[in-house]
Amino acid sequence: MSLYTVFADWARRNGVEAAAASFSESLPEALVDKFRRQFETDKAKVQAGGPPIITAGSDDWYSGPGESDRYWLALKDRFSTEEWPDERIASVDHSSSTVVAHTPRPDRSKWDAKGLVVGYVQSGKTTNFTAVIAKLADVQYRLVIVLSGIHNGLRRQTQVRLDQYLKDLNPDRWVTLTEESRDFVKPSHDASAALSPEKTVLAVVKKNAAVLGKLIKWLDTPNGRKALESAPVLIIDDEADQASVATGRINPLIRRLLGLMPRCTYVGYTATPFANVFVDPTQDDLYPKSFILNLPRPDGYFGPEKIFGRDAVEWETADEQGPPDGYDMVRLVAEDDVPLLRPGSKESADGFAPTMIDELVAAVHWFWLATAARRARGDIGHSTMLIHTSVKIAVHESYKAPLEALRRKAMDGLASGNFEILDEWRNLWEKESSRVPAEDFKREQNSFDDVLPHLNEVIAATRVVLDNYRSQDRLDYSDPSVVAIAVGGNTLSRGLTLEGLVVSFFVRGATAYDTLLQMGRWFGYRTGFEDLPRIWMTPSLSAAFRHLATVEHEMRDDIDRYQRENLTPTQVAVRIRTHPSLRITAKMGAAQPAFISYAGRRLQTRYFRHRDSEWLDGNRQAAENLVQEAVRHGRLEDVGGARLIRDVPVSLVKTFLTRYQIHEDSPDLEPELMVKYIDRQLTSDPPSLATWSVAIVIGEGGAATLGGLGINYSIRSRLNDGQAERADIKTLMSKQDRALDLGLTTAEARAKSEDELVALRNNDPVCRDRGLVVLYLIEPTSEPVNPKQGTDTARQLRTALGAARAVVGMGITFPGDVQTKTVKATHVAVDLTDVESENVDEALDVDTEEMA
Repeated sequence: MSLYTVFADWARRNGVEAAAASFSESLPEALVDKFRRQFETDKAKVQAGGPPIITAGSDDWYSGPGESDRYWLALKDRFSTEEWPDERIASVDHSSSTVVAHTPRPDRSKWDAKGLVVGYVQSGKTTNFTAVIAKLADVQYRLVIVLSGIHNGLRRQTQVRLDQYLKDLNPDRWVTLTEESRDFVKPSHDASAALSPEKTVLAVVKKNAAVLGKLIKWLDTPNGRKALESAPVLIIDDEADQASVATGRINPLIRRLLGLMPRCTYVGYTATPFANVFVDPTQDDLYPKSFILNLPRPDGYFGPEKIFGRDAVEWETADEQGPPDGYDMVRLVAEDDVPLLRPGSKESADGFAPTMIDELVAAVHWFWLATAARRARGDIGHSTMLIHTSVKIAVHESYKAPLEALRRKAMDGLASGNFEILDEWRNLWEKESSRVPAEDFKREQNSFDDVLPHLNEVIAATRVVLDNYRSQDRLDYSDPSVVAIAVGGNTLSRGLTLEGLVVSFFVRGATAYDTLLQMGRWFGYRTGFEDLPRIWMTPSLSAAFRHLATVEHEMRDDIDRYQRENLTPTQVAVRIRTHPSLRITAKMGAAQPAFISYAGRRLQTRYFRHRDSEWLDGNRQAAENLVQEAVRHGRLEDVGGARLIRDVPVSLVKTFLTRYQIHEDSPDLEPELMVKYIDRQLTSDPPSLATWSVAIVIGEGGAATLGGLGINYSIRSRLNDGQAERADIKTLMSKQDRALDLGLTTAEARAKSEDELVALRNNDPVCRDRGLVVLYLIEPTSEPVNPKQGTDTARQLRTALGAARAVVGMGITFPGDVQTKTVKATHVAVDLTDVESENVDEALDVDTEEMA
């Protein structure tokens, strides 16, 4: 072991100054100074190029793993043994070091750190926190508690993973309080006896009141408390948005657990942090006050954007290429057919018999074809299909017989050699395989003749598995090359990995962001069969997932932006868009934000009732009145590409916002909330938004007038999305339009970044307190300029607007940055009266075995 390794190990645990002072007694000053500089360089490497993070002035202490780190080096060797690519190991190493670097320096006598790591559904969060556990164990953390979901299956899966990657690699250094088949049971020995300096204690505990109560009772003794005073503790909260936040029973127990530990680091992991970021940061709760970190999207990861595409977000403009539209992997099930697949919410599930509609049969047949194609490619990995129509167990059971009958029918048909039957299989393969070209993933597509020899074997190997808390025949991947059709509910909807998931048939209803995203078991890695996954779902669910992809992108963009602005988690709240039919998170019931900060934001209308003449006329009249009154009270001038009216009184803008109708699918443009925000700014210290600018864009179409001002129509075609009553124009506002009142030419504004334009407004002595309303009079026909947008084979992506009247679009820009003073207002006040109300103390007196 090198001298520098010893120095760095000392510096990580006690601080670089303490290490330098200690080593100066026996080493030359020049060598110690060299070690100090090397340590500072190593610390900088941990941060350089790492994932974006919102932090809170954390200790600068971690220089990365050292040569003597037993736990991490064993884990890294295990990854290498499993033939992980070097790039993937390096990514796990770097991102986990970034988490560790934002925890408190372990030589402090006391600390209370709370962080949040935002990953992706099915993206390797467990691997990341396993590496974090290993690295913190290497710096003398002595107790690690993993809170692992609310279902036994997920807890068991996590226990197995941690046993394999931590305990089994250093069996003499770990003390485990839980096992694969057993959650925490109070040991016969005292907690103080387990917390020895030579070993690290590990417990994987389900978020269950009885189990948490037993753990707290075991630790909360005089000897246990005394041992905890000197024992650094790491609590990993897996699926941290589930049960931990805004619950009347589990949340207080977690906080009581944390309260026992004077030297505690709590790190929540989730892909859906909607509940977490709405915790009030001023309260003694689980708000991630120390850091919020984005894990990078791993290479080869299939997330919501890749499958569903997403909408343009605030920072994207009509001048840019725009967001991805997703691969053609989603197949639609008519809303009218859903009653054939599951009983209504008020209907009894007993005696329900599902109809094997054409879409369900096609989904199962494609699953078998896709699995056979994998076998033709030499891929003998597990292959799974998910059928998720209802949470009711009786409904799951009703699918067993029809699916088995479909399997027998398929085998009999292939055995018959009937050419018509073979043609049906061939047609399905050729139709589906052409819609997502294998060449997009640098793979050569199989022919049907390649696939057919494996088809019968795949169908014969298929097991229909009912996976719910009552079933005995659960999903089990311990055998090689499992082929399974899994029918289930909540046990399949969060955390649990479905190995080799190829096809999902999903018509379960959901009304919350986190519920929907976590049900997306199809997100993850599909190495070797990237072209084959398919999802069958209703149009409303598909639209909801597309919206969620946009929400997720905005949320991560906010974390990135706040990190660039050097803001802390207590200064900001990650903005979460709202959706008309989706609550923010399941546990928040009907709670909604009472106030949202619009500081620094640029919003724009995207959706229109293009066939509703009355609706269009009302918006035209609201715009006409605004322009006429603005001209009467303000100053009119011509700027590049627009007629601009300065010095417009705020009362005219507020009146316009109350009269102009926003399409219900644009909840981020809620007029009531915008007016409420304006009123708050008018009474703030110092006040702002008393005066506005109004711009009317001169478009590229024919001559027109608005409010008596001569302009030209703007041309905005709509997406060809099959929506009869709603026109989606995608992006209305160009980036430079937010600078129409800033005295820049169009070219100058276009050359600047969005951040630079925000800063320019905020630094302008006049405009820093003024908002800007931009109006667009859109020509009713608005033929598309480039209908296919560069594609040769796809159907037209755009079509003529076809509006009954001229359409008035609106963009609005607010000055300012996210300010500390708006923090409390941007968090939802959650009413827990309708959530679990059990007395927390009761949980501490439960000695029964763990509940399912």
